[in-house]
Amino acid sequence: MKVMPVCVGEVDLNGPVLTAAGTGGLGAELSEYGDLSELGGVVVKSLASFEWSGNPAPRVASWGESMVNSVGLSGPGIARWLEEYLPDLRKTKARVVASTWGRSVQEYADVAQALINSGVVAIEVNASCPNLEGRTGIFAHSAKLTAELVAASKVGGVPVWIKLSPNTPDLVSIAEAAIEAGADALVLTNTLLGMVIDTKSRSPILGNEVGGVSGRGIFPVALRAVYECRAAFPDIPIVGVGGIASGEDAAAMIMAGADAVEVGTATFENPRAPWRIQRELFEWLSANGTTLTEIKGAAHG
Repeated sequence: MKVMPVCVGEVDLNGPVLTAAGTGGLGAELSEYGDLSELGGVVVKSLASFEWSGNPAPRVASWGESMVNSVGLSGPGIARWLEEYLPDLRKTKARVVASTWGRSVQEYADVAQALINSGVVAIEVNASCPNLEGRTGIFAHSAKLTAELVAASKVGGVPVWIKLSPNTPDLVSIAEAAIEAGADALVLTNTLLGMVIDTKSRSPILGNEVGGVSGRGIFPVALRAVYECRAAFPDIPIVGVGGIASGEDAAAMIMAGADAVEVGTATFENPRAPWRIQRELFEWLSANGTTLTEIKGAAHG
């Protein structure tokens, strides 16, 4: 596959398509399906400052073309990740983005501190998980808490990308607070809140009852989020994510204003999806006689 470098702010990527957090593993798991260095980058599963077992099973359910998950951000913690997973990922020469989460602003700060000098090209702050401090349910539903997460993660000169939630009508104002706090890029968006009920047992399927809806069905929601934030913030780098399943989807997301895109749930169906979608995007550009630069933000006229 040919290389088509792109930039997300100050971050140079090897292509316009990255893997999405939580869908490509903690390290080099996808390397048996393709050359990770040919992708824009690898966003690893969200990391906390502590080991976390996640939510009770069942954790995943399907609904049509969508997936509903309540995995609960299970993971080994940042110390084990740095020792056990990052070395193998480095060997692939992939551009590595570390997704982070915590139950408090300080816990986000602790992970960011641990990532100094790790070689990751950016920190993707997962602000869309439940919080304990603000009693608002989700950090990214509060402009104040979102700004605090950004500020706490701005350590050691590592660029900070903030991943926001589509489950709020205040997305643009929350994005503004994040930018004012120093966010280097917006990642739009995370999953939609949802649930699935087993009509035979008459009870929720997921052990945590509710979860995050991802997959093809949320693409129009993510597209709208990128479009609105690009209109509001013409100069902020944006990474579009949510329901992208083809090269044409990626092209539409870039037309809405994204600088790069992430592929998530499609990878569960086919682990080679990120490479396929990037290749399809290149083919679409060639067939239409255009470039990424020419189509970026084109939907805004």
